[in-house]
Amino acid sequence: MPAARFAEQLNAQIGNELAAHNQYLACAVYYDALTMPQMAAFFYGQAVEERDHAMMMVKYLLDTDAAVTIPGVGAPISTFDDIVAPVALALAQEKKVTEQINALLRTAREESDFASEQFMQWFIKEQVEEVATMSDLLTVVTRSRDDVNDIEEYVAREQRSEAADPTAPPVAGA
Repeated sequence: MPAARFAEQLNAQIGNELAAHNQYLACAVYYDALTMPQMAAFFYGQAVEERDHAMMMVKYLLDTDAAVTIPGVGAPISTFDDIVAPVALALAQEKKVTEQINALLRTAREESDFASEQFMQWFIKEQVEEVATMSDLLTVVTRSRDDVNDIEEYVAREQRSEAADPTAPPVAGA
């Protein structure tokens, strides 16, 4: 069973991941309404990924006989000033999630909760990728804000779906 303090923080992180899911869904809808199908598809995919992260955490807690609490989440931001704003928000969100994941790992270490520390390792790697992806996307969208087709071409070329990561933790309900 995970350390009580870790389990409590992981339950809170489930809410953070579900909030990220909702935020990415709002970004996707924004781009869909602008008829930017590549950006919309990218953010719909990101939304599913965040939901899966939450469900990986649920599965870990279930597998370790810890209580699972699904926290409520606030409404996402759904109006944006321009096509750059959702990506800037996404990058800030990924940086915040990185801090949250690092705090979870720190707690696992402080509690000598070795299984939970091992569980968090995949999320550390994932956050490096997420921040890099959003940082690159922000650069492109900022540079090409007046050329939607360039943005769409970049996303179509560079943000293709990858094969499932065989090292990822299992997803509850999958």
